Amino acid sequence: MTPDEPVRIPIEDSLDLHAFAPRDIPSVVEEYLEAARARGFSEVRLVHGRGIGTQRAIVQSLLTRHPLVASYADAPPERGGHGATIVRLRPPVRPGTRRRGSGGG
Repeated sequence: MTPDEPVRIPIEDSLDLHAFAPRDIPSVVEEYLEAARARGFSEVRLVHGRGIGTQRAIVQSLLTRHPLVASYADAPPERGGHGATIVRLRPPVRPGTRRRGSGGG
């Protein structure tokens, strides 16, 4: 495998980010959220670890402005606490329906 070759990850309800370099986390999380929603997940868990908070800050900064994210919060203690973030995804927009606030005034 070459450094530029994409890494295939299974799409489950949780993604452990420890294996990824901080510079790769935004693109990994972006692609994971899109794939998770396409698979029908309404909630996922991103495991970034406790450490000094660098990966947590990267993840939560991205989630703040991500269009697929309805909300996020630190995981409860039994699911990782400050070492993981629970993300609630927006439901897919069905064909023929409009999102609230999408014009039509």
